[in-house]
Amino acid sequence: MQKEAPKVMTAPSGQVKSSGISIKKMLQKTEEVNEEKGFDINNMPKTPYTIDDLKMAWRRFAFEMKDKRKETIYNALIKREPKQISDHEYVLVVDNQVQIDYIKPYAGELIGYIRAEVKNYLIDIKMEITQNQEAEVKFQTGKDKFASLARKNPNLHTLKSKFNLDIEY
Repeated sequence: MQKEAPKVMTAPSGQVKSSGISIKKMLQKTEEVNEEKGFDINNMPKTPYTIDDLKMAWRRFAFEMKDKRKETIYNALIKREPKQISDHEYVLVVDNQVQIDYIKPYAGELIGYIRAEVKNYLIDIKMEITQNQEAEVKFQTGKDKFASLARKNPNLHTLKSKFNLDIEY
């Protein structure tokens, strides 16, 4: 068995080679593509819509994300409905910065999908972090719901074990 000769390290040059991925560059490219195609929001449809139309499009997009195995985005979109700020401006309230960072790359796709579904290109969506997380808890599974109820009433554990109940998870 032959041993490979050790590699000789040189002094650092001070220049880092990167993969070239940059959010700023990606956004600039999107703007350039839109300008090249002649994409002008003022010339796009502005059909009247209801909040229910927007919510249905919102849910359809969320389920498409679930089908693409993007469960984090799906859960963030389904947990809370969008809040209307003005006529065409909405806010998505999320739990933390991590969710914002995870959803941000898909925000353009979400806005584009909703605009196309309701045929109104004035719609804009922003994201905010919730101020009161405890009051807005929605349960994702039966196990979470049982644990929350059992914290409030410890006798549930006694009933579960006494009657040999199986909680559907």
